[in-house]
Amino acid sequence: MTIHGDHPFLPPESERSPVRRFRGRLASPVGLWTTAYEGKRAGLTVSSMLVADGEPGYVIGLLDPDSDLWETLREARAAVVSLLGEPHRQLADAFGYVAPAPGGPFKLIDWTDTEWGPAPLGVSTWAGCTLVDQDPPEIGWGLQVQLEIAHVEFGADDVPALVHRRGRYSTI
Repeated sequence: MTIHGDHPFLPPESERSPVRRFRGRLASPVGLWTTAYEGKRAGLTVSSMLVADGEPGYVIGLLDPDSDLWETLREARAAVVSLLGEPHRQLADAFGYVAPAPGGPFKLIDWTDTEWGPAPLGVSTWAGCTLVDQDPPEIGWGLQVQLEIAHVEFGADDVPALVHRRGRYSTI
């Protein structure tokens, strides 16, 4: 038996989507989008997102239309968008459904309930947002979801920001 560092189910690079490979070379912020509706919590790690400044400001993200997050967000019409830092790699993987989370990813840390959904304790920066359109346009394989920023919380800025590039986390 040989142990190697290659992913056993990943196709060779020459067979992967060139668009996905191009996107993978962009350094993207690691955000955690969370929401709750009628006692059901849902969340998803989202790195395909941007923030548009203005009055009001917006967070725009590409979400999987089949995700629990989108199903719950569509009903709740509000979400918390948290920016993850170095200590939150395990949380990012659990909400990205690439790492185990016994009992579910919401069991990994403590949360505070806000009017926009659950906000993770220990994450210094997050925004409370409201959903703009319950029927957002499809873009590629995702939905272009727009959230209007209603509230922003800032904590200590002493934790390096988590970014995602080429399938790996790094910090800045």
